[in-house]
Amino acid sequence: MSDQSKIEWTDATWNPVRGCTKISPGCKHCYANKFAERFRGVPGHPYEQGFDLRLVPEKLQDPLAWKRPRRIFVNSMSDLFHPSVPLTFIRKVAEVMAEADWHTYQVLTKRASRLSSALRDDLREYGQLSHIWWGVSVENRKHGLPRIEELRSAPVRIRFLSVEPLLEDLGEIDLTGISWVIVGGESGPGARPMQPEWVRSIRDQCENASISFFFKQWGGVRKHETGRNLDGSFYNQLPVLNAIA
Repeated sequence: MSDQSKIEWTDATWNPVRGCTKISPGCKHCYANKFAERFRGVPGHPYEQGFDLRLVPEKLQDPLAWKRPRRIFVNSMSDLFHPSVPLTFIRKVAEVMAEADWHTYQVLTKRASRLSSALRDDLREYGQLSHIWWGVSVENRKHGLPRIEELRSAPVRIRFLSVEPLLEDLGEIDLTGISWVIVGGESGPGARPMQPEWVRSIRDQCENASISFFFKQWGGVRKHETGRNLDGSFYNQLPVLNAIA
């Protein structure tokens, strides 16, 4: 767990699961994969096994030791709803989030169908907790838009979209029931370009629907040079916490 996250929309990260597998175009240049594989084979390192998926039960209790409230990105180095993560373990993560309720948790997945199914059944009691935000990744129309529909079907208080990396124009998006939208371009070697008009379209749709909008970055090979200024403004909005499913 790190309380010095460089991710613009969170304060800290918590990884009771490590590692993942790629399932869609948004995964192509996965930053977590690249980071973890650098340490494969290094004895004693948290990523000694590279990006192979594994549970880390000794990290489950970490949020309980953090007394200062934080926004916590859950599994920044994995996907909580990966099919290899047992539902019993997912529930343990949810139980900690419910108990350590002075924090705000940001749960993000590409496995939207499993998230939706779990929140309609085994995890239903956790969906109505306003300090746990449930989100899906959206990179394009083919893979991303269906995830929004799955998220919308989950009975939760706070739903959000991480539209990063944005790989194409998404067109008109049904934002019904969404509380927050993050947009960002891909960064690092081989970064696929993001067009300004794609971002403006999503921003304008959010403004028209009174939905919080956060612009994370333009990205590119040198993201520190391109920054996160959009048409002369910085967009740092967060969800309205009294949002209702």
